[in-house]
Amino acid sequence: MQRPTDADPAYAAPAVLSVTALNAQVARLLERSFPLVWIGGEISNFTRAASGHWYFTLKDDAAQVRAVMFRSRAQMAGFTPREGDKVEVRALVTLYGARGDYQINVEAIRRAGVGQLYEAFLRLKEKLGAQGLFDPERKRPLPLFPRTVGIVTSPQAAALRDVLTALRRRAPHVRVVLYPAPVQGQFAADKIAEAIMTASRRAEADVLLVCRGGGSIEDLWSFNEECVARAIAACSIPVISGVGHETDVTIADFAADVRAATPTAAAELAATPRADWLASLQADAVDLRRAMERRLLDAGQGLDMLSRRLLSPSARIDNQRLTLLSLATAMTHAVKLPVNRHSLTLAQLQQRWTRHRPDMRALRAQLQSDGRHLNASLCNGIKNRRDALSTLSAQLELLNPQRTLERGYAIVRDGKGQIVRDPAQIKARDTLNVRLAGGSAEVVVAGVQSVLE
Repeated sequence: MQRPTDADPAYAAPAVLSVTALNAQVARLLERSFPLVWIGGEISNFTRAASGHWYFTLKDDAAQVRAVMFRSRAQMAGFTPREGDKVEVRALVTLYGARGDYQINVEAIRRAGVGQLYEAFLRLKEKLGAQGLFDPERKRPLPLFPRTVGIVTSPQAAALRDVLTALRRRAPHVRVVLYPAPVQGQFAADKIAEAIMTASRRAEADVLLVCRGGGSIEDLWSFNEECVARAIAACSIPVISGVGHETDVTIADFAADVRAATPTAAAELAATPRADWLASLQADAVDLRRAMERRLLDAGQGLDMLSRRLLSPSARIDNQRLTLLSLATAMTHAVKLPVNRHSLTLAQLQQRWTRHRPDMRALRAQLQSDGRHLNASLCNGIKNRRDALSTLSAQLELLNPQRTLERGYAIVRDGKGQIVRDPAQIKARDTLNVRLAGGSAEVVVAGVQSVLE
């Protein structure tokens, strides 16, 4: 038996993969088998390269895995992790082919526990939104000229100093009322809600600022509590929320009538600068003065025009008399002209009617003559037809079979009812029906004799 060789088509040598191809296939297999997943662990060996990429190890008590977060993703992280930080990453499991190392490519990173807080934030937002607390229809406009501004924050908060500085700079005439409440820690949300309800109940402020400085999501969580959102929605005065920095968003922002990016921005929204109002008032005063002067000038010109048009009573009466006379003349002409026009039209119609009116006496005489001729023609026609009818009746009477029978003739019929005209139609002992003038008789033929015999 011949042994197969490599050249034999029935024999195929196994494919040989390069290391690069092997790693590429393993990377594709890992990426297909493990879609983007959230992984929790502790940061170790954190390095930020000159390119902006982050390289670190994510570990727990029993294992670790290499991780890389490219610059485009790292720029959106919102914070820079440090050694020992507990984090959660959203990553794609893959293989770094150059070294053959299994690693994860991080798409997003957040502090550990933030995921649960964010989910709680979304659930509460959806719940309150469904109940209408965030509807635009219930948002109230801010007052244009607030005399008193209420502030709900901590007396020790840096946000309070920022707000007071902004109000002192922009509107030093505005009165400020502080409703102190802790902005962080246990039971802080209840205290904030109580302070808001106190401000609403007292109604001594025209607008209320609920504010605090920036921080992590845990630091700002008091403003994500349901009691704070409901207190803001139930407040009797407009509320401005100025919590955290520009990128921070809380439930209080959605419930408030206006959201400000920062506490300072909230103060700027609450009070328009006094200098702006004074400039606006001065401009309004100038416009009012010009409007009054223009109105007085227009009124003076109008008075002059009216004085020139003013006439004495006697002259006005004469003018009215002339106007009345003119109107009377015009009315007289207006009445007579249609009457004259219609009279002329009527006369023309009468002439045309007279020309076209028929001569009834001649027509009546002609009708009587035609009637007499018609009567005579009818009488002659009837007499002629009666004479013709008499002639036809006499001729018909001569042709009447009954008169022939009365002269002694008879009509003979055979047994089938056929009239017998030829002796050849009769045989001896045939029964014949003989009709006479006075009736009919059945006869039996004794014999038949031809006329020629």
